[in-house]
Amino acid sequence: MRNSVELVGIYGSDLTHAMSAWTSTSRELDEEKLKRVPKLLKMLAEGSDGNPHGTPFEKSAIHFLVTAETASHIHLIKHRIGVSINAESARYKELTEDKYYIPTDWPKDWQFELDQHSEYCFKLYHDCLEDLIKKGFDRKRAKESARFFLPYGTQLKFDVMFNFRSFIHFLKLRNKKSAQYEIRQIASLMLRLVRENGSFEHSLKAWGF
Repeated sequence: MRNSVELVGIYGSDLTHAMSAWTSTSRELDEEKLKRVPKLLKMLAEGSDGNPHGTPFEKSAIHFLVTAETASHIHLIKHRIGVSINAESARYKELTEDKYYIPTDWPKDWQFELDQHSEYCFKLYHDCLEDLIKKGFDRKRAKESARFFLPYGTQLKFDVMFNFRSFIHFLKLRNKKSAQYEIRQIASLMLRLVRENGSFEHSLKAWGF
Protein backbone atom coordinates (compact mmCIF):
# COMPACT_ATOMS: atom_id res chain seq x y z
CA MET A 1 0.00 0.00 0.00
CA ARG A 2 1.34 3.43 -0.92
CA ASN A 3 1.78 6.23 1.58
CA SER A 4 -0.74 9.05 1.17
CA VAL A 5 -1.34 12.66 2.17
CA GLU A 6 -4.65 14.52 2.48
CA LEU A 7 -4.89 18.28 3.02
CA VAL A 8 -7.50 18.61 5.78
CA GLY A 9 -7.52 22.38 6.02
CA ILE A 10 -5.65 25.68 6.03
CA TYR A 11 -5.88 28.67 8.32
CA GLY A 12 -4.45 31.94 7.02
CA SER A 13 -2.94 33.12 3.75
CA ASP A 14 -0.28 35.40 2.28
CA LEU A 15 -2.25 38.32 3.65
CA THR A 16 -2.22 36.83 7.16
CA HIS A 17 1.58 36.82 7.08
CA ALA A 18 1.72 40.36 5.71
CA MET A 19 -0.77 41.69 8.26
CA SER A 20 1.27 40.15 11.07
CA ALA A 21 4.36 42.00 9.83
CA TRP A 22 2.42 45.25 9.43
CA THR A 23 1.32 45.11 13.06
CA SER A 24 4.56 46.91 13.92
CA THR A 25 3.47 49.90 11.81
CA SER A 26 -0.17 49.94 10.71
CA ARG A 27 -2.65 47.17 9.86
CA GLU A 28 -4.84 49.48 7.80
CA LEU A 29 -5.21 48.26 4.22
CA ASP A 30 -5.70 49.95 0.87
CA GLU A 31 -5.20 48.82 -2.73
CA GLU A 32 -1.64 50.11 -2.89
CA LYS A 33 -0.69 48.21 0.25
CA LEU A 34 -2.23 44.98 -1.01
CA LYS A 35 -0.07 45.20 -4.14
CA ARG A 36 3.01 45.26 -1.91
CA VAL A 37 2.27 41.90 -0.25
CA PRO A 38 4.52 39.74 -2.54
CA LYS A 39 7.47 42.14 -2.18
CA LEU A 40 6.99 42.35 1.60
CA LEU A 41 6.93 38.56 2.00
CA LYS A 42 10.10 38.20 -0.08
CA MET A 43 11.82 40.85 2.05
CA LEU A 44 10.77 39.07 5.26
CA ALA A 45 12.00 35.68 4.02
CA GLU A 46 15.35 37.06 2.83
CA GLY A 47 15.91 39.37 5.78
CA SER A 48 17.62 42.73 5.61
CA ASP A 49 20.84 41.33 7.13
CA GLY A 50 20.60 37.82 5.72
CA ASN A 51 18.57 36.57 8.69
CA PRO A 52 14.91 35.96 7.83
CA HIS A 53 12.23 37.72 9.84
CA GLY A 54 10.22 34.54 10.27
CA THR A 55 7.68 35.20 13.02
CA PRO A 56 4.94 36.56 10.70
CA PHE A 57 4.99 33.18 8.92
CA GLU A 58 4.05 31.46 12.18
CA LYS A 59 0.57 33.01 12.17
CA SER A 60 -0.99 30.43 9.86
CA ALA A 61 -1.59 26.68 10.00
CA ILE A 62 -1.59 23.81 7.51
CA HIS A 63 -3.38 20.60 8.52
CA PHE A 64 -2.71 17.19 6.92
CA LEU A 65 -3.82 13.60 7.38
CA VAL A 66 -0.95 11.26 6.50
CA THR A 67 -0.90 7.50 6.09
CA ALA A 68 2.68 6.25 6.29
CA GLU A 69 5.11 3.75 7.80
CA THR A 70 7.15 3.98 10.98
CA ALA A 71 10.23 5.64 9.47
CA SER A 72 8.21 8.57 8.12
CA HIS A 73 6.39 8.90 11.45
CA ILE A 74 9.77 9.25 13.19
CA HIS A 75 10.92 11.85 10.64
CA LEU A 76 7.79 13.91 11.31
CA ILE A 77 8.14 13.66 15.09
CA LYS A 78 11.65 15.12 14.77
CA HIS A 79 9.96 18.34 13.59
CA ARG A 80 7.98 18.62 16.85
CA ILE A 81 8.67 22.35 17.38
CA GLY A 82 5.96 24.19 15.48
CA VAL A 83 4.33 20.91 14.50
CA SER A 84 1.42 19.17 16.22
CA ILE A 85 1.11 15.40 15.67
CA ASN A 86 -1.38 12.78 16.78
CA ALA A 87 -1.18 9.22 15.47
CA GLU A 88 -3.34 6.13 15.29
CA SER A 89 -2.30 3.92 18.21
CA ALA A 90 -1.80 0.16 18.15
CA ARG A 91 -1.69 0.32 21.95
CA TYR A 92 -5.25 1.56 22.39
CA LYS A 93 -6.93 -0.25 19.51
CA GLU A 94 -6.55 -3.48 17.60
CA LEU A 95 -5.36 -2.87 14.05
CA THR A 96 -8.06 -4.72 12.15
CA GLU A 97 -6.89 -3.46 8.74
CA ASP A 98 -3.53 -4.92 7.75
CA LYS A 99 -1.85 -1.86 6.26
CA TYR A 100 1.82 -1.97 5.41
CA TYR A 101 4.18 -0.17 3.06
CA ILE A 102 6.18 -1.78 0.26
CA PRO A 103 8.96 0.43 -1.21
CA THR A 104 7.90 1.37 -4.74
CA ASP A 105 11.49 1.69 -5.97
CA TRP A 106 12.45 -1.90 -5.04
CA PRO A 107 12.83 -4.78 -7.53
CA LYS A 108 9.70 -6.92 -7.85
CA ASP A 109 11.28 -9.96 -6.17
CA TRP A 110 12.09 -8.03 -2.99
CA GLN A 111 8.69 -6.34 -3.02
CA PHE A 112 7.18 -9.84 -3.06
CA GLU A 113 9.39 -11.03 -0.19
CA LEU A 114 8.49 -8.04 1.98
CA ASP A 115 4.81 -8.45 1.17
CA GLN A 116 4.91 -12.10 2.29
CA HIS A 117 6.88 -11.22 5.42
CA SER A 118 4.46 -8.42 6.34
CA GLU A 119 1.41 -10.64 5.88
CA TYR A 120 2.95 -13.24 8.17
CA CYS A 121 3.80 -10.63 10.82
CA PHE A 122 0.22 -9.38 10.85
CA LYS A 123 -1.06 -12.95 11.15
CA LEU A 124 1.17 -13.48 14.21
CA TYR A 125 -0.07 -10.16 15.64
CA HIS A 126 -3.74 -11.16 15.39
CA ASP A 127 -3.13 -14.75 16.56
CA CYS A 128 -1.03 -13.65 19.51
CA LEU A 129 -3.54 -11.00 20.60
CA GLU A 130 -6.45 -13.45 20.68
CA ASP A 131 -4.40 -16.20 22.36
CA LEU A 132 -3.16 -13.87 25.09
CA ILE A 133 -6.76 -12.92 25.87
CA LYS A 134 -7.77 -16.59 25.99
CA LYS A 135 -4.90 -17.21 28.42
CA GLY A 136 -6.20 -14.56 30.84
CA PHE A 137 -4.43 -11.33 29.77
CA ASP A 138 -6.67 -8.27 29.81
CA ARG A 139 -7.33 -6.90 26.33
CA LYS A 140 -5.35 -3.70 26.95
CA ARG A 141 -2.15 -5.60 27.76
CA ALA A 142 -2.75 -8.04 24.91
CA LYS A 143 -3.06 -5.20 22.37
CA GLU A 144 -0.06 -3.22 23.56
CA SER A 145 2.24 -6.25 23.63
CA ALA A 146 1.04 -8.21 20.56
CA ARG A 147 2.06 -5.20 18.43
CA PHE A 148 5.71 -6.21 18.90
CA PHE A 149 5.07 -8.63 16.04
CA LEU A 150 4.18 -5.77 13.68
CA PRO A 151 6.83 -4.94 11.05
CA TYR A 152 8.59 -1.59 10.64
CA GLY A 153 6.61 -1.03 7.47
CA THR A 154 3.26 -0.99 9.32
CA GLN A 155 1.24 2.02 8.19
CA LEU A 156 -0.63 4.27 10.60
CA LYS A 157 -2.59 7.49 10.20
CA PHE A 158 -0.99 10.70 11.50
CA ASP A 159 -2.84 13.96 12.10
CA VAL A 160 -0.18 16.60 11.38
CA MET A 161 -0.40 20.39 11.65
CA PHE A 162 2.41 22.83 10.83
CA ASN A 163 2.58 26.57 11.18
CA PHE A 164 3.84 27.89 7.84
CA ARG A 165 7.35 28.66 9.08
CA SER A 166 7.74 25.11 10.41
CA PHE A 167 6.36 23.75 7.14
CA ILE A 168 9.12 25.59 5.26
CA HIS A 169 11.75 24.16 7.64
CA PHE A 170 10.30 20.67 7.05
CA LEU A 171 10.42 21.13 3.25
CA LYS A 172 14.03 22.35 3.33
CA LEU A 173 15.13 19.18 5.13
CA ARG A 174 12.77 16.54 3.71
CA ASN A 175 12.02 17.68 0.17
CA LYS A 176 15.57 17.26 -1.12
CA LYS A 177 17.52 14.39 -2.70
CA SER A 178 19.47 13.50 0.45
CA ALA A 179 16.28 12.82 2.43
CA GLN A 180 14.91 9.28 2.71
CA TYR A 181 12.78 8.43 -0.31
CA GLU A 182 9.57 7.88 1.67
CA ILE A 183 9.59 11.15 3.63
CA ARG A 184 10.69 12.99 0.48
CA GLN A 185 7.61 11.68 -1.32
CA ILE A 186 5.40 12.81 1.56
CA ALA A 187 6.99 16.28 1.62
CA SER A 188 6.55 16.57 -2.15
CA LEU A 189 2.86 15.63 -1.89
CA MET A 190 2.32 18.14 0.90
CA LEU A 191 3.95 20.91 -1.14
CA ARG A 192 1.86 20.08 -4.20
CA LEU A 193 -1.40 20.18 -2.20
CA VAL A 194 -0.51 23.52 -0.60
CA ARG A 195 0.43 24.98 -3.99
CA GLU A 196 -2.85 23.80 -5.50
CA ASN A 197 -4.79 25.40 -2.63
CA GLY A 198 -3.31 28.79 -3.56
CA SER A 199 -3.51 30.44 -0.14
CA PHE A 200 0.27 30.74 0.20
CA GLU A 201 1.36 31.38 -3.40
CA HIS A 202 3.59 34.36 -2.57
CA SER A 203 4.80 33.01 0.78
CA LEU A 204 6.05 29.84 -0.93
CA LYS A 205 7.79 31.85 -3.65
CA ALA A 206 9.37 34.10 -1.01
CA TRP A 207 11.05 31.03 0.52
CA GLY A 208 12.12 29.58 -2.80
CA PHE A 209 9.28 27.11 -3.30
